[in-house]
Amino acid sequence: MFEVKDTDFFDLEEDDFDTVLASDITFSGTIGFTRPFMIKGVMDGSINATGDLVIDSGASVKADITARRVLVRGKVTGNIEAKGLVFVTSGGSVFGDITSEKVVLEPSSVFSGRCTMLHSK
Repeated sequence: MFEVKDTDFFDLEEDDFDTVLASDITFSGTIGFTRPFMIKGVMDGSINATGDLVIDSGASVKADITARRVLVRGKVTGNIEAKGLVFVTSGGSVFGDITSEKVVLEPSSVFSGRCTMLHSK
């Protein structure tokens, strides 16, 4: 098929993350982080970070997101702004606008919004 560079964080296992919002946790508020962060549960609020974010299968996030790279395997309702890459897997969905240098939507993913591709500097 094709290869997407800048996807090394796809290979990370849950144990590789310093912080994981577990599947049995519901969080409301603002999250900020610099190291890779995984969401497996439910989050409602905003995410303003400089690190990588993984929204795992089964996770539900209602938030505007700013991060370095974002991998969506679950459901996001809100806008995503990433410095490097937004990747929505075949089981993932995004209902909101995406702004990033690189955007990948796998077949069978769901995306409803506007996409703005930024130029590399």
